[in-house]
Amino acid sequence: MAENWAARNRARRPREGAFGPARSGRALWGQSLARRARASLRRMCSLVLTFIFTMALDPRSGGLISPACAGPAPVRVTQAAPSAPAPAPSTGVAIPGFHGPPPGFDGTSASGPVRAEPAHMPFYVATRGTTTIYLLGTLHVGDPYDYPKNQPFRRPILAALAASPTLALEISPDDLLRSQDDVSKYGVCSYACLPRLLPDSIMRKLAFRLRGNPAALEEIKKTRPWLAALLVETYDSLAAGLQTEYGTEAQLENVYLPTRGKVVGLETLAEQMRSFTNLTLAEQREMLAQDLAQTPAQNMDDVKTLHRLWRIGDADAISAWATAKSERLARTASVARALDNRIVFDRNRRFAARMVAIAAPNRPIFVAIGSLHLGGPRGVLALLRQRGFTVEAG
Repeated sequence: MAENWAARNRARRPREGAFGPARSGRALWGQSLARRARASLRRMCSLVLTFIFTMALDPRSGGLISPACAGPAPVRVTQAAPSAPAPAPSTGVAIPGFHGPPPGFDGTSASGPVRAEPAHMPFYVATRGTTTIYLLGTLHVGDPYDYPKNQPFRRPILAALAASPTLALEISPDDLLRSQDDVSKYGVCSYACLPRLLPDSIMRKLAFRLRGNPAALEEIKKTRPWLAALLVETYDSLAAGLQTEYGTEAQLENVYLPTRGKVVGLETLAEQMRSFTNLTLAEQREMLAQDLAQTPAQNMDDVKTLHRLWRIGDADAISAWATAKSERLARTASVARALDNRIVFDRNRRFAARMVAIAAPNRPIFVAIGSLHLGGPRGVLALLRQRGFTVEAG
């Protein structure tokens, strides 16, 4: 998911919020999470239901959540990923899941220098006659080690990028920059509307989940259920230790834009927003209930499992795992299926149709979309096969 991409890399200075400045220790960590959730809202409309990984911004930021998406527009940075992660932020607490090198590690072993390998990632080549579509399954956050400095992607992926005059993402850079206004317009109320839209049982679970951060709870009460669900996923994704600046799209832009530059979206901002705003109240409640069905630790484990599957690079395995998770967490099976149709499968059909329309003979197109959209019997790869394409792993 092209947005003035490395824009999200920039560290924001902690600012005093409506409830006062962030404090040290446990309170600082909770408020830092809330602040980053606020910053992440400008990217909400490019997310899919079950794995919304675009929330983790620079861990040095602090403050409170503000669903109105206030704050300066990010600034583009074109910087290759470092070969080792940055030091943990000096907030007085360790970041859960932060993957740093062992103490004293200097990049060498007894047999010589250690060469980091890029993540394998789901990558496929679809051909029909002289028309070629390269498809990369993305993860919207990642680990520094996923993209080694000297070679952030495997050679076949780099070659496909070099051969493609067009890079197609889920949404265009221009639309994504405008997204925060629509998220605020359609996802935020001027009063505490959430308790009126939820059954008492779900509201109690939400209050218990955020019991350590009452300020964040008060802010999330001003959101509609679909946006509240995305924010709950935000907290758990942040805690897993993955970072937005190491999301696949950000790293693709670092490689692609310096040498070429046509980046397009496969759907419009309005279409993406409708994936959430057209949900029925029952579907929105289901969405939030699924996020609250597990403990934060269990949700963090799911984030890490998806990251491992993505590194391996098998789109069908990712799809099978996601389907099993959805079935396990479903509160009402029929509503959960309708929710998946709106958030994932309807968009799959749109993605497949648009990429075929953009592709032309002898002019390859490189498509990068969330890994959940590729595999399985209703995924984009299957839809391309139905259109007469031969699809092979790259």
